[in-house]
Amino acid sequence: MPRYYFHLYNGTGLTSDEEGQEFADDKAAEQAAVAGARSVLADEVRNGQLDLDGRVEVTNGDGKVITVVQFGDVVRVTRPGSGSSPGGV
Repeated sequence: MPRYYFHLYNGTGLTSDEEGQEFADDKAAEQAAVAGARSVLADEVRNGQLDLDGRVEVTNGDGKVITVVQFGDVVRVTRPGSGSSPGGV
């Protein structure tokens, strides 16, 4: 199985993935990057902050960028009174 590396860019700088993980294909690696980005954002919220400017760059074993997952693209942020609510009410 191919190995993918998930490099995190956020307010603390770059955190390089030196070990990587094996996934069946690019799509599975991208799904893992989305889940990872959401996990980072959840940790940030628990600490009272939210930085949507971060990203995860997924590279293959050759160092080629497969996809870039922007933090702002993996969550939807709504504010009270914005008119958005579950169920369209």
